[in-house]
Amino acid sequence: MSLNPNKPQRGHDATNARPDPIKRDDHPRSHFSHDQVSAVPLRFGLLMSLAIRDLLHDRQVALCIIFSLVAVIAPLLLLFGLKTGIVGQLRTELLNDPANLEVRMIGNGNYPLPWLAELAQRPEVGFAVPLTRALNTQGDLVRDSRLFVANAEVLPTAIGDPLLAGVPLPPDAAHLVLSASAAARLQIKVGQQLQFFVARKLDGVSERGHMIMTVSGILSAARFARPAAFVTLPQLVAMEDFRDGFHVPQFGVDTGSPAPIRDKFAKARVYARNIDAVAPLALWLNQQHIETVTRQAEIESVRAITYVLGVIFAVIAWVSLLGCIASLIGAFLANIDRKRKDMAVLRLLGFRSRAVSLYIMLQALLLTGVAFLCGLMLYLAGSTLFNHILGRHLPGNTFVCRLQPAHLMLALASTLTIAVVVAGIGAARAIQIQPAESLRDI
Repeated sequence: MSLNPNKPQRGHDATNARPDPIKRDDHPRSHFSHDQVSAVPLRFGLLMSLAIRDLLHDRQVALCIIFSLVAVIAPLLLLFGLKTGIVGQLRTELLNDPANLEVRMIGNGNYPLPWLAELAQRPEVGFAVPLTRALNTQGDLVRDSRLFVANAEVLPTAIGDPLLAGVPLPPDAAHLVLSASAAARLQIKVGQQLQFFVARKLDGVSERGHMIMTVSGILSAARFARPAAFVTLPQLVAMEDFRDGFHVPQFGVDTGSPAPIRDKFAKARVYARNIDAVAPLALWLNQQHIETVTRQAEIESVRAITYVLGVIFAVIAWVSLLGCIASLIGAFLANIDRKRKDMAVLRLLGFRSRAVSLYIMLQALLLTGVAFLCGLMLYLAGSTLFNHILGRHLPGNTFVCRLQPAHLMLALASTLTIAVVVAGIGAARAIQIQPAESLRDI
């Protein structure tokens, strides 16, 4: 009995005569070479679409990961918002208050101009101007019989005075700058005039010199609370010469001998260049046998508060951050192990290791981005609540919780960077999955 090779044998259906698929793929690499596998292009749009669809399909696990991230991101934003709001405000007030930079010289001396010039050139000094004796730094400011300031403090000023930053300086001896309290008592505005009086007693006769002066600026009460007038150094020297019995024509009095050329001063108005220079400047003056008064105690107090709160915030932040990283690593690794078959199918379809890694990182970035957006919304709600409830108990415009846009961008960049690093750990595990794993259950 001959067998026709073109005719199916008896007892076998023709439809069952197809080759065994496993035998047909005895040498899979001969059919799927490296060049053919790499022929699948690495298209970002395709990977993004697959990542989004996979997250939507597996939404329960995705929501669990998002909520675990929100539980860390929102408290951290509020924590750093409080740090910036409270500690940052304390430090800002410390740095912006010129009174904290002042180094007051106690007592009267006899300092020559070369020494004062050397003082002004020291690296610790931000501003220095000679000052006359304390008894000669007072004058009467009069607008009319009802509006006047008796024995107002008169201080010299010049270019670079940190106390008058942003306020027009007096251009000459006929102009002055008033403090807010003095201007309020006089009910005067910038550009208006007043009478400036200086009294003395010469040869048993009481004399009172006066001159008309124009207000060139008004200093805020936050900068200087006492009633005072800021004048040029020649005007202050003229006041002392007048009280010492010399002839000063600008005060309208003809008595007295000619004033000598001034080459020595009793002290100086001195301001440090910055907060850190206050202590070295005071130490140098003390070494010159000059007693000083500074706000070093307040400066150190704010620094101590800033340091302690900074350490507390840093410890809490690092503990939360490490917990978040551990949680992310566990979640991503568990998710990859759960989807080993899906990853193997992607590899079988021609996705190379680079594509699979990018796929995992895209999912991590999507989850982290959504979590950061939710955390940001919770932060905005929490910070508004803090500022509304607690801000009412703080003076001025002090805020409790605040982050600048730059801080938020830095937080977003840091969060995404951590997500990429953690996803990289998962990707390193995912690329070890072999395409053959997808065929085991067939």
